[in-house]
Amino acid sequence: MSQLHFYVPDHIEAQIRIKAKRANLTLSKYLAGLVKRETGAQNQWPAGYFELFDAWQGAPQTRPVQLALETRPDFN
Repeated sequence: MSQLHFYVPDHIEAQIRIKAKRANLTLSKYLAGLVKRETGAQNQWPAGYFELFDAWQGAPQTRPVQLALETRPDFN
């Protein structure tokens, strides 16, 4: 996992620390969440994910015969 180092003014740092504490997160986890949210990294599909669809090479799938529903007595 990569580490990033950056500089912010002191008053921004104080605000970030307060927000992280309110979220009950470490400063690192809070900032990582912000970066993921802003870059859309959490909304990306894994590489090759959509190649799985329609890739079945075996016999066609069939649905089993549906059984009749049982009748149960009322509780009234």
